[in-house]
Amino acid sequence: MPDYSRRDLLKTGLAAAGLAGSVNFTVKAATGTATDWVTLGKSDVKVTRLAFGTGSFSGQVQRDLGQEKFTSLVRYAYDRGIRFFETAESYGDMHRMLGVALKGIPRDSYRLMSKVTTREGVDPQAKIDELRKLAQTEYFDIMLLHWQHVDSWPKDSLHWQDGILQAQARKAVVSRGASVHGLPALRQVPGNKFLEVAMIRVNHKGTAMDAEDYATQGLGNVSEVVQHVQQVRKEGLGVISMKLVGEGKFNRADRQAAMKFAFQHAGVQSVTVGYKNTPEVDEAIENINLALA
Repeated sequence: MPDYSRRDLLKTGLAAAGLAGSVNFTVKAATGTATDWVTLGKSDVKVTRLAFGTGSFSGQVQRDLGQEKFTSLVRYAYDRGIRFFETAESYGDMHRMLGVALKGIPRDSYRLMSKVTTREGVDPQAKIDELRKLAQTEYFDIMLLHWQHVDSWPKDSLHWQDGILQAQARKAVVSRGASVHGLPALRQVPGNKFLEVAMIRVNHKGTAMDAEDYATQGLGNVSEVVQHVQQVRKEGLGVISMKLVGEGKFNRADRQAAMKFAFQHAGVQSVTVGYKNTPEVDEAIENINLALA
């Protein structure tokens, strides 16, 4: 376990808002393929560049497939080389459905990420164990604090941070992090010592990205988001990005441009995309391969 105190968490988490100045960090052009294994920052976790997301419209798209079709889609993605699967407590039945879909596949051949809702009055250990049981897994490779959307989240979520640290100590979780929404929350990521992995919204258009209002219906601030991504990469955090297809709003050309922007300009290490059929899996692989060519 890392050697820092609750006081350290407060200092580093709440002091990061001043990082809105320029960042002296050059993104090294990524090369390779969508299914290459990459190490997330300074963590010990390796994932494929492309992940299988199960949260399209909070998982409704994947749930509506039904178990049989969903399992077939997961197995197809696995056979194509996608070995990184992600879900969240708030995605309805997706932990259970993903556990069924992955049953029988060697656990050490893929990586699994979950996200917990940081509500009050819940025992983190009990919740993590509940999710492990649903997903039929002994451990999660990554556990994130889900939907951190206010600037006070580093202080507000200390109970859950402690819980994840305890889960790491008993090997129920390998690596830890947070997914953030909105610029006030994102500004707390640089300098935060709790984090090993950050999940950040990235695309070239700012669609469904971070603005001052986390729930804005307008465009996000692309330049500031990229600045923070590059800062935390410089600090050694692993960065996984979401919203690469603009919540389904992008056409093929924009989906290709978003992948290129994420890897070649922003400098993310892995991206998650939700799918409802095999052509979408094939296209996501192709789009990343084109971006990295």
